[in-house]
Amino acid sequence: MKQNKVIIVILVFLACSGKIFAQDLMDMLKDDKPQIDYSYATFKTTRVILGQSIENAAKGTLQFEIEHNFGAINSGAYNMWGLDQSKIRLGFEYGVNDWLSLGFGRSSYEKTFDGSFKAKILRQCSGARNMPISLSFFGGAYLNSLKWADTSRTNYFTSRMSYVAQLLIARKFSNSLSLQLTPTYIHKNLVSLRTDQNNIFAVGLSGRYKVSQRTSVNAEYFYLIPGTTADKYENCLSLGVDLETGGHVFQFRLTNAQPMTEPGFITETNNKWIDRGIFLGFTINRVFTVAKSTVPKQ
Repeated sequence: MKQNKVIIVILVFLACSGKIFAQDLMDMLKDDKPQIDYSYATFKTTRVILGQSIENAAKGTLQFEIEHNFGAINSGAYNMWGLDQSKIRLGFEYGVNDWLSLGFGRSSYEKTFDGSFKAKILRQCSGARNMPISLSFFGGAYLNSLKWADTSRTNYFTSRMSYVAQLLIARKFSNSLSLQLTPTYIHKNLVSLRTDQNNIFAVGLSGRYKVSQRTSVNAEYFYLIPGTTADKYENCLSLGVDLETGGHVFQFRLTNAQPMTEPGFITETNNKWIDRGIFLGFTINRVFTVAKSTVPKQ
């Protein structure tokens, strides 16, 4: 009987030793290479305020945008301080894959149709690979569909077109703070005067500060490079608050620009904050899942 007990103890000991050895062997075979930690949710949505952000619509999702700017606050009581006047833009953005999204919209400002794409070039990360910034390219084409002011002359379809190219350079410094630099090139096929610029350059600086898990405050400024356009128009300054509620993101803003397309708010802003030429506006973003995709939480 004692021999049987000794044999049982030995078998149990060997079984436990084998398990421990197997576990040690598995640990030795594991890939202990450092992982790549990518930055995500640098901004709440695909726009900081009026301008583009580094974010794309996620793969397989369709983002519906309702953008609305009222009239200027300094328009007085007769216009209910701007509430009687407004411009609106409806837009869609679709995430084709992890690095490319396509957009389409229509604005009541100059009855403008717009088409665009945004492509990721670099993505901020740390760990096995270190990249201090995220970098994307945004390209847009805009069609002014207003009736021709002078039908007696020859009017070309190409005269309705303008184009925008932007580099979006962003860095998420912490869970709360993100900043972005946006060098911008705008080309207009037709301008009002011969002395006006067809090619316009600007630089945007924008930022986001996350107040809570679902709330952030944003600021955005576009500086026109000196030239005829900078002499005639004002630089666009906007302040906003983002509120996330599940599948919606609501943004409320104050800005001195009423247009909501890049050629409009960057190069055609007439109002000044100091003169109370300020427009109250909002944007509603709603995301629909078209195809299955893993979207990180913001």
